Amino acid sequence: MHALGPSALPRVHTARGVVLCLAGLWLAGCNARGDAPPKQAPPPAEVTVLRAQPRPVTLTEEYVGQAEAVETVEIRSRVQGLLERQAFRDGATVRRGQLLFQIDRQPFDAALEQARANLAQAEASAANSVQNLARVSRLIADNAVSQQDMDTAVARDRADRASVEAGRAAVHEAELNLGYTQITAPRDGMISKALVKPGSLVTVAQTLLTTLYSANPIYVNFALGEQRALELTRRARGKATEPDVFHLHLVDGSDYPNPGRLDFVDAAIDPKNDTLQMRIAVPNPDGTLRPGQYVRVLVPSASRPDAILIPQRAVQELQGLKTVFVIGADNKASVRQITASQRMGNDWVIDTGLQPGEIVVVDGLQKVMPGATVKPVFAAERAPSDEHRG
Repeated sequence: MHALGPSALPRVHTARGVVLCLAGLWLAGCNARGDAPPKQAPPPAEVTVLRAQPRPVTLTEEYVGQAEAVETVEIRSRVQGLLERQAFRDGATVRRGQLLFQIDRQPFDAALEQARANLAQAEASAANSVQNLARVSRLIADNAVSQQDMDTAVARDRADRASVEAGRAAVHEAELNLGYTQITAPRDGMISKALVKPGSLVTVAQTLLTTLYSANPIYVNFALGEQRALELTRRARGKATEPDVFHLHLVDGSDYPNPGRLDFVDAAIDPKNDTLQMRIAVPNPDGTLRPGQYVRVLVPSASRPDAILIPQRAVQELQGLKTVFVIGADNKASVRQITASQRMGNDWVIDTGLQPGEIVVVDGLQKVMPGATVKPVFAAERAPSDEHRG
């Protein structure tokens, strides 16, 4: 190996300087082009969670029920005459005493005037009979008239008094008939359409004018199998101080806000289908339920003192299997299969698969992958505006 002479050393240093300079220029060029720095891991996804807490619940079963008015009143006329006008709107809610129909009252006004005139005539005749009886009574004391005259005066007085009573009864009847020309609602309720139009002849107690249905409360009838009916009646006897309440689902799937209570249990089981007819009374202040309407009756079936409920939106269903995401102590998500056969409102009642205290993802399921780390936020800690976000 040959040693470098003094003249070669400057060339070596110059070459190293050139290499360092080129490396610096390359790095500067990279920074000038804006190349991205090495990628960093994204932050954990934020999801809404809740802690599974056991609580006592009463499970229910659904049965088809049909609403029925507590009172159904057929509106008919008590007098015969021409229907003058209809004073209500078909299908409206009416109050007790409200005018429904007006029958032509002119014939009844005339009948009342005639009855009053007949009464006045009878009263005048009776006054004359009283005077005549008093006069005959004085004369018979002096033997001025016969006993037959006395008997005739007494009979006449009694007959005229009876005529007065009959006249008063006729006036009262005429007043009643005149009042019956105004047909009013016998109670509060919802009224059907008018079946007779103005100008038609209305016959006493035969012509059906319309039908009035009571609205609040309202009955709901349903039938239970013999075994379930026996269980329900046993529950009712065992909870005398706190009777069961029955909730309703309307035909559109929505919940009816006012619960009902058991009002009637039939005395005998129908042998054709082994069912027992039952009825609940339900408050109906706004008239949502109407007679004949079908509903779903939620009948209490069993009580569970430590049931776990989770929202339906937290459960994913695929091919009949239900799963949820559970968050572990390391904030990692894992898939858990559950079984749940009954619902309460918008919640599933868990049969198996979850233990008290476990944390379940409620919102943000699309952000979660099995084994991924997440940032759990409990539903109670999330602002109301963010509750269903994600």
